[in-house]
Amino acid sequence: MAGSTEMASLEESFRKFAIYGDTKATGQEMNGKNWAKLCKDCKVTDGKSVTGTDVDIVFSKVKGKTARVINYEEFKKALEELAQKRFKDKSKEEAFEAICQLVAGKEPINVGVTKAKTVGAVERLTDTSKYTGSHKERFDETGKGKGKSGRENIVDNSGYVSAYKNAGTYDAKVKK
Repeated sequence: MAGSTEMASLEESFRKFAIYGDTKATGQEMNGKNWAKLCKDCKVTDGKSVTGTDVDIVFSKVKGKTARVINYEEFKKALEELAQKRFKDKSKEEAFEAICQLVAGKEPINVGVTKAKTVGAVERLTDTSKYTGSHKERFDETGKGKGKSGRENIVDNSGYVSAYKNAGTYDAKVKK
């Protein structure tokens, strides 16, 4: 069997892939989509001896009959089954160790994630120093937006007439 540090990193990889793409996931159970992603990202599927279909079949085999997810123990069983298919020339234990080395310490890869670009017109439109008129009032000196106070006239409910110079001085006069 593989070493304890390798098993710890294998379990860590399981947890990282289990929570990938699901904000409510606890990391205790993995769904079929994330299992397929783990196999693809960790190069368990090679397209010849192990395909995406094989991965799905093994997932269905190891999970419970009505379950939609697998836990860590079922995950290890699934890796054992795929290890025999992936490394046919090795013994059962050597194949499991080899597949554990493929998976251990890996994280989900973000492929095809779009990066935001600010070029040309976009940069010109988002430069607050070039704003004029009433639009200029929506930003402070640093260029940060003021939020609602920059868009709407906030009503002054202090009880004083607008632009009154001695606003807020009544309490000081009365106490003397």
